[in-house]
Amino acid sequence: MEIKDIQANTGKIELQAVVISKDEPRNFEKFGNEGKVCNITIKDDSGEVKMTLWNEQVEQVGIGDKIHLKNGWCSEFRGEKQVSSGKFGELIILEKASTEVFTNDPNMLSQKEVIEEQLGQLSDDQELEDPTDEEDKNDSDDELEIIEEEVI
Repeated sequence: MEIKDIQANTGKIELQAVVISKDEPRNFEKFGNEGKVCNITIKDDSGEVKMTLWNEQVEQVGIGDKIHLKNGWCSEFRGEKQVSSGKFGELIILEKASTEVFTNDPNMLSQKEVIEEQLGQLSDDQELEDPTDEEDKNDSDDELEIIEEEVI
């Protein structure tokens, strides 16, 4: 099934998609039990849809992961379709992303921090060379003198 074919308030949804975004997880309490919930956005060639992750799924799924929703359920919230594994479905991680983008662990670096760190190492490790050589600098000085003469 493709995302574009999903209908609200239906079950037996089976699809493969890639996680393109992940919201901050939230804790909740219901009937005296605590749990965790998180929304992600998944995408296939036909479109995008929100998906709700519950409890252990929240930690299992990351941005860039390829997932398979088996026997899922689609509900509608505020006019927007949302899929989940529901009571009888299963969420299978087909392929983990090469870089973990979102983490709830404060000791782990976010993707942005990793990229910034890598960029910092590049500038520390490599001396940046001036792209202009001496001859080009002299040409630039000559052009500046000509422009100054024209202005005066």
